[in-house]
Amino acid sequence: MAYVINNTRGTAITTITDGTVDNTTSLQLFGKSYSGFGEGLNENFVKLLENSASASAPVSPLAGELWFDTSSNQIKVYDGTSWKPTGGAKSQTTEPSSPSAGDLWQDTDTDQLHFYSGSAWILVGPVYTKGQTLSGWKIESLNDTGGNGKVISSMYVANTRTAILSKESFTPQVALSGFSTIGAGFNLNSTLGATFSGSTTTTSNVDISGTSNTSGTIIAGGNFFRKDTAQTTVGAITIDADAGLIVGAEQELSITASSGDVTIAQTRQDKDVSFTVNDGGATTTPLKFDSANSRVGIFTTSPTVPFEVTGDVKITGNLSVTGEYTQLSSQINLVENAFLKLNAGNSEVDSGLIVETSDTDDARIFYDVSANDWVAGENQVYSKIITLADATTDGDSNKEQVLKTDSNGRVTTSFFTLPAVGSITTSNTSVQDVPTTGAVVTLINNEQPKWGSSAKFVATAAPTSGDGADGDFWFVREA
Repeated sequence: MAYVINNTRGTAITTITDGTVDNTTSLQLFGKSYSGFGEGLNENFVKLLENSASASAPVSPLAGELWFDTSSNQIKVYDGTSWKPTGGAKSQTTEPSSPSAGDLWQDTDTDQLHFYSGSAWILVGPVYTKGQTLSGWKIESLNDTGGNGKVISSMYVANTRTAILSKESFTPQVALSGFSTIGAGFNLNSTLGATFSGSTTTTSNVDISGTSNTSGTIIAGGNFFRKDTAQTTVGAITIDADAGLIVGAEQELSITASSGDVTIAQTRQDKDVSFTVNDGGATTTPLKFDSANSRVGIFTTSPTVPFEVTGDVKITGNLSVTGEYTQLSSQINLVENAFLKLNAGNSEVDSGLIVETSDTDDARIFYDVSANDWVAGENQVYSKIITLADATTDGDSNKEQVLKTDSNGRVTTSFFTLPAVGSITTSNTSVQDVPTTGAVVTLINNEQPKWGSSAKFVATAAPTSGDGADGDFWFVREA
């Protein structure tokens, strides 16, 4: 009768015919009435004792079967698919093969312990290899000078303590190289000259004792500007922002920029801006901006009266004034230039000088561009200014012109009119001699009759018709 062989779970794994041997599993299974089964049975017991110790895995293993892998000296179990180490630390130079999650492996090259996460070997520690010696954080206990225990965290690099992290300040009871005192926080080994290198967001203090830079990017603390005291720099200060510079306890002065334009502003109401210089050891104010009155003062000495311009003001170049010019002094203005040019660069218009009077348009002397003449006058009544070329020596032929003498000192005109005392009228265009004063006196003193035998030069009655001749004079003497 054949044997049906079941596993622990009741599943048939093979059927053995009577008188035969079955090799379905790693062990030999004998059928009924098999002759000579004793040797094979004993070999099965030996395999079980040594867990099939071999460099090769058992053939046809069953789930849960153990095998001692002589190549790795490790007990492994068959999980139904592959052989897995049964657990425990494996000490060797290479990663164990076919590990299971939770397996431990000591790397004998580095003296470091790893565990298998299910997908990779993870370092447990230490973080440094045996060739690197002690490196990294180490929790230690120290006593202070009073014998009180203090827990610290020391940072080692190649077996040298480079830093100590402490929650409180104290002095070690036993001197530590590079740590005469330990402060709350992070402490660096002073004997190594250790410093922080890199970036940090904040710091409490800056050591300004030195000014020697170690490189172009490592700047000594003494080379930084301070805001708590006056400072001096040997380099230029650049403010690369339109917000510019603000000065004063109340931020009175600002220098700002906008679209390339620069503004220097006094921001306090009705406060001035002064420019001072050292004149022979004395501080003087040559220029001042008066905020309250919106004006500028220029001085050669410090002013005693606000915005009283004293001394000489020299301008090299052109002076352009938009608006009125006011001369507050009664003194005569002296101009060294030979000419003053008005209306320069503008279209041709009347231009000249205006003297303020009580009239609406004042008194003016100006060049009339429409007539191409100089004119003068007052209250919009102007006449041409006569030149020598405008006068004539012949008033008889050139009417309505100013007379001048000819080369002989004579004046020619058609008529002379003497109002209130009579007139001298002649139509004779020839040259007439005017009697001298002596001739007139002689004429007056002459008592000879002039109008007939009975007429006298001086009489109380007017001459009768027909008396006298052309050119006679008659004087009426009142009775």
